Amino acid sequence: MEKRSLSERDICTKFITPALRKAGWDEVTQIREEVSFTKGRIIVRGKLVSRGKGKRADYILSVKPNIPIAIIEAKENSLPVAAGMQQGLEYAETLGIPFVFSSNGDGFVFHDRTGLSPVPETTLALDEFPSPADLWARYRAWKGLSDEAAAVTLQDYFDDGSGKSPRYYQVNAVNAAIEAIAKGQDRVLLVMATGTGKTYTAFQIIWRLWKAGQKKRILFLADRNVLIDQTMVNDFRPFAGIMAKLSTQSKTIERADGTLTDLTLAMDKKRRIDTSYEIYLGLYQAITGPDESQKLYKEFSPDFFDLIVIDECHRGSAADDSAWREILDHFSAATQIGLTATPKETEYASNIDYFGAPVYSYSLKQGIRDGFLAPYKVIKVHIDRDVQGYRPVQGQLDRDGEEVEDRIYNTKDFDRTLVLDDRTKLVAQKVTDFLKQSGDRMAKTIVFCVDQEHAARMRQALINENADLVAQNHRYVMRITGNDKEGLDQLGNFIDPEAAYPVIVTTSRLLSTGVDAQTCRLIVLDREVGSMTEFKQIVGRGTRVHEDTQKLYFTVMDFRGSTSHFADPEFDGEPVQIYQPGPDDPITPPDDAPQTGDDGEPLSPEPGTDETVLIDPAGPVAGARPTGNPIRKVYVDGVGAQIVAERVEYLDESGKLVTESLRDYTRKALQKQFSSLDAFLKRWNSEQRKEAVIEELEAEGLPLDMIAAELGRDLDPFDLICHIAFDAKPLTRKERAENVIKRDVFTKFGPQARAVLEALLAKYADEGVMNLDDPGVLKIAPFSGMGSVVELIRAFGGKPGFEQAVRDLQGALYDIAG
Repeated sequence: MEKRSLSERDICTKFITPALRKAGWDEVTQIREEVSFTKGRIIVRGKLVSRGKGKRADYILSVKPNIPIAIIEAKENSLPVAAGMQQGLEYAETLGIPFVFSSNGDGFVFHDRTGLSPVPETTLALDEFPSPADLWARYRAWKGLSDEAAAVTLQDYFDDGSGKSPRYYQVNAVNAAIEAIAKGQDRVLLVMATGTGKTYTAFQIIWRLWKAGQKKRILFLADRNVLIDQTMVNDFRPFAGIMAKLSTQSKTIERADGTLTDLTLAMDKKRRIDTSYEIYLGLYQAITGPDESQKLYKEFSPDFFDLIVIDECHRGSAADDSAWREILDHFSAATQIGLTATPKETEYASNIDYFGAPVYSYSLKQGIRDGFLAPYKVIKVHIDRDVQGYRPVQGQLDRDGEEVEDRIYNTKDFDRTLVLDDRTKLVAQKVTDFLKQSGDRMAKTIVFCVDQEHAARMRQALINENADLVAQNHRYVMRITGNDKEGLDQLGNFIDPEAAYPVIVTTSRLLSTGVDAQTCRLIVLDREVGSMTEFKQIVGRGTRVHEDTQKLYFTVMDFRGSTSHFADPEFDGEPVQIYQPGPDDPITPPDDAPQTGDDGEPLSPEPGTDETVLIDPAGPVAGARPTGNPIRKVYVDGVGAQIVAERVEYLDESGKLVTESLRDYTRKALQKQFSSLDAFLKRWNSEQRKEAVIEELEAEGLPLDMIAAELGRDLDPFDLICHIAFDAKPLTRKERAENVIKRDVFTKFGPQARAVLEALLAKYADEGVMNLDDPGVLKIAPFSGMGSVVELIRAFGGKPGFEQAVRDLQGALYDIAG
């Protein structure tokens, strides 16, 4: 057996795995091979959707399941022992793994990313691979883990036996939180984009700390009932028997598997609390309030809980005078974990000030690049009244017969203080047109409106535009707002992938956060969104991928310019905060501190009308009924409205929105891959398998058949690339084949070999066959009628002669001069 002729998989089986086994690594619990850790990015260009190639490590070694510690990249023996190191380092950085190895079967190159070794890279013999105990000792030294902290860190994950395992970033988040808490940190912040499984991550953290005996009584806080209920019957289900909800309202909930279960309650009708449970889940509005009698949390002693997890902690939870904060202060001795998709707070307080810098972050951009989150297309619609403003004619009367105030009204006024009914109808018409033209009028859609009254009018306008489908089922369009019981009762059906209705829902703020709408394909913004925090949450309603229904991307239709947030560099950047206190400054910003907006512009001390106030210290607490007289709206009929501009934007490879054509996008992307025509020709000619080049481009989100369809010409991939990227004159396959015939390159072969080459050339001209040197092609017509495969190859003097003849044929085909 010639070692240099072995495949990469043979090198793994015959040399690397035995070396690991000899070093003491357990094949069942510690060694995983060919581990795919990303799904491959979904790329959207118009209605064209493709998925890039996911990342896969040859080996990941773990001291315990889901505690990865080392990665190995294997290569064929014909390559140097260090050939896989750069790829391994890239993967290790993503996975948060400190130890990287590369091997070709002769030995190992070891790279220590901890910085604790005398030199970063060393070469090891095949029998010198470090043991699990050796690498764990290095890991502990790197993390600074004591014996007690190490024992907590090694606590097993929960495994339900179904084969479900956490995604790599969930593993990173759980391990980072566990290690921080094991070392004594009592305020922990995790930043994870909407749709990446924050609740499942929280469950694994709680499970490991609870099983390790570190945390015995735990409180999980959220601000949406649906979050609590679904968490109890799904992710937290293993805690059944020791878990209860802080509520007096009994409820039967459907689990993810379709079975029904009754929620266990920790309170009776007289609001007396059963303190015998270990895991409590609570709606913060239900356990606190402005009146002392509503502050249910005070029924617990301050040291009752030793762990509190706050879901969606961006919503003012860290502000000194917020409803959340009084709960956190009461249980200040407990370890507190904040979960958020949007760490950037309002100008009044920052959760980073309270919790400290995140111990782990996983952004929307990372989720889209990894293929776990759906990318999006943005359609910006500009209505003339929004762009030009509206000024009533002299003496203009409103619907009630009163004169309309003479001033210029703009997008901030529409549907808040002034209602132009024609504008509402136009928005409903455009939404309906989009659903019709998309070919899927049953696509789940959320329309965000200015307020509940606007949501009611938008519902009516959408019903009138979709009268045919409403006649089939009256729940086709529904309003779901906090004051609408019938709509709220349908919330579960809207987020259920198995339930067809409702299809379109109108809302103001209820659905902007915490609702797991997996199949939502269209988000309509018909209100301004001044808060970056809320904007990220709204976009998050569409980011979930649902493979079963082919929901791979979503669309944002913007009527109010709210997607200008996409242009903000902080939209998907690292967590930031506005207020940066010095060593002696208070944790919360002073009331008179100058504030700046997202672009650094000065802000007035009071929130403007374009800002969304999440917690108002001077006003009612969240969830309370508004008091006082509502703003009177002026209704003006017969004004008219029309679309003045529409444009579609696409995501580029960096997750940024671009407005260029598919052809321009492809040209730029190809020029990144190949710096010049010569560079491309060198790569193409050196690659025996031309398909390898095409597959690499597809993995980068550049499937060439899409641009070929746009050009409408039967071009070879070679010509497509040369033409699009470098403006070379393209030839059709037939023209390339004819050029080879003109040059008469087959004269040195005998009649049978010449006939085979001519047939291969004809097959290329007709079908564009890339793998011409595959002897398997000789088994099909017309070759099967020329003789057996053995006979045909013998006509070239054997297999090497056949392969060389085909390479010469390909060289002639792709001669740029021809």
